[in-house]
Order: sequence, then C-alpha cells, then structure tokens
Amino acid sequence: MTRAELLAASGSELRAMLAAGHPIDPSQLDDTTYRGISLGLPAWIERLSWKKFTKAFHRDPRTGCLRGWNLRIEQDGLDRPWRPRSRRGVPWTFGHFAVVREPGRLMLDYGAGGNRKGDPLNTLRDPLVALHAGSVERLLGWSYLAIGPAKIPTPSYFLLERDAPLAAPVPSPRPPR
Repeated sequence: MTRAELLAASGSELRAMLAAGHPIDPSQLDDTTYRGISLGLPAWIERLSWKKFTKAFHRDPRTGCLRGWNLRIEQDGLDRPWRPRSRRGVPWTFGHFAVVREPGRLMLDYGAGGNRKGDPLNTLRDPLVALHAGSVERLLGWSYLAIGPAKIPTPSYFLLERDAPLAAPVPSPRPPR
C-alpha cells in the first residue's frame, strides 16, 4: 500500500489494516526516528493540531527499556522535508512514551513515558503494527484514551515511515515509572 492510498483510506479501512497488521520486534526500533503522518482526522482538526511529526525511539542503555517521544515538525506540506520546530533554541519534543509488548503488537504507553504529572497525554495509548511482515519500514498506529478501565476510541490513526538513526536521546520530562 502506498502513502497516497493510506492518506485516502477511510477509518474503517485503517481499522482493518491495523487488525491485519504484523507484530514488530521492538529491538528493530532501537535508536531510530520515523516520519509520522496523521491519518483519518478531519482536515479542520489537522489544522488545529498537525499532519506531520517525528517519532523517536531510544533504548536506554542503563535500564534496557525502549522509550520514545514525538517531535514537532514544520507543517509545510508532505512533499517538503521534515524540519523540526524548536522552542527556546532546542527541538520541541512532547508526548514521551514507553514501548510495551502486547500479543501481536507493540503499545506506546504515554502514561508510563515520564510526561509531567497531569499532562493530558498521559491517558493516550497507541497500538502499533507493521504493515508488512518482518519489515519495520512502514508502521501503522492508532490512538485511544485509557481513562480508568475505559478505552475511549479516537478517529486518529498514523503512518510511520522509517527515517534515520537517532542523533541524540532526549531526556524524559520526569523519570518514567
């Protein structure tokens, strides 16, 4: 499936692709970055938030845990390079997450990622699968909110396309639990 086909896919088509996705060996994500593209959101929500972003994955050598974060990107079109936005002269990161294994997929758990206490992103969970068996070049994710025992679905899906090795890790806003 091409990027254009994924961009044009309906919510039900994306849900089916996620269900048919393939497990990911988390070690293949160690110290890599991915170009991210939001899928399935109405255009007016994308204008209020973002269409493209970067997701970084880092294997902490001290703990052995795989964690990650998001990086804000200039919103200048999908045909342009992914250029990081900065705040106070440093790359603008947000949404730190822990990578957790689940049967058949990985889960990006923002509640265990070291975000500041009270950050609304702490309720976010992203199941993540590979689009092609044995390949981590293109990944598909979906977001839902975990509030107590409730799992509240969102219409937000995303495509991750492997980009480059991670240049340098970013510390969590607070130590992860």
